[in-house]
Amino acid sequence: MKKILIFDSSSLITLTMNGLDYLLRELKKIFSGKFIITEAVKYETIAKPSGIKQFELSSLKIKNLLDERVLESPEAVNISEEQVKEKTREILRKANSAFIARNEFMHIIDNGEASCLALSLLAEERGIKNAIVIDERTTRMIGENPENLRRLFENKLHTKVKLEGDFSFLIGIRFIRSSELVYVAYKKNLIALKNGDVLDALLYAVKFKGCSISGQEIEEAKRLRI
Repeated sequence: MKKILIFDSSSLITLTMNGLDYLLRELKKIFSGKFIITEAVKYETIAKPSGIKQFELSSLKIKNLLDERVLESPEAVNISEEQVKEKTREILRKANSAFIARNEFMHIIDNGEASCLALSLLAEERGIKNAIVIDERTTRMIGENPENLRRLFENKLHTKVKLEGDFSFLIGIRFIRSSELVYVAYKKNLIALKNGDVLDALLYAVKFKGCSISGQEIEEAKRLRI
């Protein structure tokens, strides 16, 4: 059975901004499958930030991973970009009309995240085992527990939020974060650093660059490292 990891913009940016993009090359060598990014994620991580000085280096690093075929397009597993785009539009319609606050629909996800969900569903239909590597919390929560996301929005916005959408079609999608990839790399001895509490440094580095991992989760991961 084929296997793929689908990378969202958030996880790629977290890794490259921490200088950890080399781990993708090393992890690819031991992963019996492919690392895939959609056209929408390419745009968000390569084309769009290429002219922004703050993110230019990250953009170049991700493009290099694509040029080296560490990252590949959906066509690598016989799924066309047009199929992904069609499914993405459907997901965007459903997701961005599901939560209502102050009598207005809430815009909760963009093309990149939606395209990852779309590709995951299309891959599953074809019997391709997959997981989405995403650090952004909202997208994970609509797949895992949309009611908890509704409560989170209420606490954040200090107003009543209604959930009128049905996300049951996303049940079964698997999500992992850049922190899990870093943890695997650490356990597989793919990290060059040896002095000090390397795992602690790595996990807090990705946390402070956008990965939604809590301090408690980091401490639990450190207890499990032996």
